[in-house]
Amino acid sequence: MSTPRTLEWHGETDGYLRLIDQTLLPNQLEYRDCRTVEEVWEAIRSLRVRGAPAIGIAAAFGVVIGLQRLPERGRGAFQQRLREVSGYLRTSRPTAVNLFWALDRMESCVTGRTETQSPEQLHRRLLQEARAIHDEDLAMCRRIGEIGAALIGPGQGVLTHCNAGALATSDYGTALAVMFVAREQGREFSVFADETRPLLQGARLTAWELQQRGIPCTLICDNMAAQVMKEGKVQLVVVGADRIAANGDTANKIGTYGVALLAQAHGIPFYVAAPSSTFDLSLANGDGIPIEQRDPREVTHGFGRQTAPEGIAVYNPAFDVTPARLIAGIITEKGLIRPVEEAAIRALLG
Repeated sequence: MSTPRTLEWHGETDGYLRLIDQTLLPNQLEYRDCRTVEEVWEAIRSLRVRGAPAIGIAAAFGVVIGLQRLPERGRGAFQQRLREVSGYLRTSRPTAVNLFWALDRMESCVTGRTETQSPEQLHRRLLQEARAIHDEDLAMCRRIGEIGAALIGPGQGVLTHCNAGALATSDYGTALAVMFVAREQGREFSVFADETRPLLQGARLTAWELQQRGIPCTLICDNMAAQVMKEGKVQLVVVGADRIAANGDTANKIGTYGVALLAQAHGIPFYVAAPSSTFDLSLANGDGIPIEQRDPREVTHGFGRQTAPEGIAVYNPAFDVTPARLIAGIITEKGLIRPVEEAAIRALLG
C-alpha cells in the first residue's frame, strides 16, 4: 500500500501544481492547487510542502508556473523573468539545498538558448526539466530504500526523527524508504517515531505514513528517545537530511543532533539517508550551512493555542547539524558511504 502522491503536475506548460497540504495531516487529507508562483512560494514557506527533495521539485514546477505569463515581450524578457522567478523562490526557505540545486538546474537548462529559441520552446524545455527532476527523485528514493534495507535486522527497533518519507519526496521517501523496502522484503521490525517538536512532523506525518503501510510504529515525545534506547528497544537510527557538507556534517530537523549523541552514548548506529542532490560539496563542513529561524509563535502558540507567557523570548531554529563523526554511514542512491569522510563522499559522488 502506498500513500497518496505528495505533489503532481497537471497539464502542459499552462498547467498547475497539485500538492498535499501537509499542514492539515493527519486529520485531513486535502490537496492544494498552486497556479501562481506566489502560491508555490507560500506552500514551501508555510510547510504545506516540506522535505528537501519535495521542496526542490515544487520549486522546479514553480518556475514553470512563473513563466506562464511574461510581463513583456522582446529579446531578453524571458531570461529576465526567469531570473526574477528563480530569485523569488530562493527566498522561501534557506537550509534545504535541494531548493537551490533544482533552481540552478532549471536556469541552466535554458542557458545559451534564449537567443535562438522562442519563449514557447524555452517554456516547454523548463517543463521537461521539472518533470525530469521529479522522475529522477522517484528512482533515487527507491534505490536508497534498496541499498539501506539490509541495515535493518529481523526483530529490531528502528528510531527515526521528523519525516523523511513519501511526504518529503516525490514518493517513497529517504529514511522511510529504507523501512518500506525492508518490510516489502518480509522483514519484521518496529519503528519508534519521535514526535519532532515544535511542529510535530513525526507525530503528524511519519506515524501516519507508517500506519498507512502497516508497519508497527510507536510514537514517542522527543525527550523519551534516551529512555527507549536505555531499555534496549532501539538497535538502529535512520534519519533524513536537508543539506550535507563535503565532510559529511548533516543538517536535519532540529533535535536530530541530540538523537545522534544519544545513539552514540548507547552504542547504536546512526545512519542518514539522502539523495546525491542533498550534498553541498561547496561547503567544507557544517559550520557553513545556513540555519533557518522560524516564527516564535510556532513555539508559544503551537497549533493555535497559547502555551507560553506573552512576551517571552523564543529561539526557534528549524534545523541543527550532526557532525560526521556521529554518523555511521550515509545511504545514497549511488551506494552506502561508510566511513563518513570527505574522500569517501567525493569518490562515491564523482
